[in-house]
Amino acid sequence: MPPGKLSAFEARRRENVANNAKLLKDTADLGAKMKRAAAPAPRPAAPRKRKAAEPTVRTRVMPVRQSARLAGANSDSKEALVKLEDIPVELKDREPKRARTNGDLKLSSLQVDGKRWSSTDALANFVHGAQPGVRTFTEEDIKETTDEKLKSLRQDLNDLTLYAGWQPNDIKITPERVYALTFHPMLDKPIVLAGDKKGTLGFFDGSQKTPDYPEDDEEDFDVPLPQIGAFEVHNRTITSIKIPMFDQNSVITSSYDSSIRCLDLVTQVSTQLWAPDADEDELGISCIDISPEAKDTIVFSTLEGSLGRFDRRAKTKAEIWSLTDNKIGGFSLNPLLPHLLATASLDRTLKIWDLRMIKGKGDLRHPSLLGEHQSRLSVSHASWSRSGHIATSSYDDTVKIYDATEAAKWKPGHDISDKQMKPTVKIPHNNQTGRWVTILKPQWQTNPADGINKFTIANMNRFVDVFSADGTQLAQLDGEGITAVPAVAEFHPVRNWVAGGNGSGKLCLWM
Repeated sequence: MPPGKLSAFEARRRENVANNAKLLKDTADLGAKMKRAAAPAPRPAAPRKRKAAEPTVRTRVMPVRQSARLAGANSDSKEALVKLEDIPVELKDREPKRARTNGDLKLSSLQVDGKRWSSTDALANFVHGAQPGVRTFTEEDIKETTDEKLKSLRQDLNDLTLYAGWQPNDIKITPERVYALTFHPMLDKPIVLAGDKKGTLGFFDGSQKTPDYPEDDEEDFDVPLPQIGAFEVHNRTITSIKIPMFDQNSVITSSYDSSIRCLDLVTQVSTQLWAPDADEDELGISCIDISPEAKDTIVFSTLEGSLGRFDRRAKTKAEIWSLTDNKIGGFSLNPLLPHLLATASLDRTLKIWDLRMIKGKGDLRHPSLLGEHQSRLSVSHASWSRSGHIATSSYDDTVKIYDATEAAKWKPGHDISDKQMKPTVKIPHNNQTGRWVTILKPQWQTNPADGINKFTIANMNRFVDVFSADGTQLAQLDGEGITAVPAVAEFHPVRNWVAGGNGSGKLCLWM
């Protein structure tokens, strides 16, 4: 091996020494880092306590008294009198504390004096809800009517008086809350039918003999009850009652128990016209309608948002179309064009459909949608008049009237523009029924003898309102003894008789 050159063994030995030294150094560095990380954070130095300064004693500086006599003031002069503003604040008597006022306070007796604070208009914005007995249409409105024909009509309708045979609280037409109501179409006597929450159908004949009340009010006079018939034709809420003009012996009813039944008044037998195929299936029915142009075709809406149609003469299954994911609260057929119908839904829309054109395949089949209008809140019902006007009620506290008088010109699948779908009239109307009052729904008089298309809708102030097709209020019906809202109100199909049922099953009848 040449001198000065390391052997392979020596070179390998030195390399191992260098590697071991580096490894020891890295291990020492890592241990130092771990030690620093585990060490607790140094505590901040405690602040040096300052010695509290001794409080200085405050002394009240009293004003220096001066003698008016030494100052040369005349005791008889006015200059000798000390003025109030000259008296130092420290010497003035303190005002007594204002005592707290307990109990209820009525703002009308607390108003601050002065013209600046005399207005109460701002508070009027917060007045909501029903005000029982407070009229929104008065005799002054009738007197101020300039149109003689309208004035005469208003006077005639406001002259309708509450049935005198019994007080409304004595005419309990159903055991539970009234949900549906109608008149029998006969003209010679007022016969009212009502359906309640538990499925009971009640009958009241307004032509029955009334009690002979004594001329002087005798406290111990026992008033006999009116004759009322009630029959449990359904197991759940009755939602609609229809008596076709062309078949006045048939009373067709629908219910949340998923059935549609027909009561024959002659045989007094109630026949089931339709129900789901399986007994365990439920399809609550919210409304039905029958057109005089298609006498045996019954159309119904459901709580599931679907629409059905069947012919009661045939044994075929009903056609059912899913129109929306929300409940359809009410609908109606055009009385003269039964292929057209208007639906009101919880999805806040009024929609017009054409049954002449069915689109889609299988479960997606549905009538052609011609147009729709959306309200701010849910729409409760849509009622179509013979004149072609559609009246709706909704929870945005309005009654809207839509003009569909040109419907006869619509071809199958006609597209109604958004402008045409806007309501022509918006009537402010309190529709906040709450939990214990049946939903307020407008109902047109189907074939008015006086030729005036008009509809009724209950008023939360315990009246029944009557409006014309142009939104003019014609009447506000009231009377003694009305203790609850006659929420379900309807005209006789021909005569100007009005009936209303309330949440206790009581009946109000105006004739």
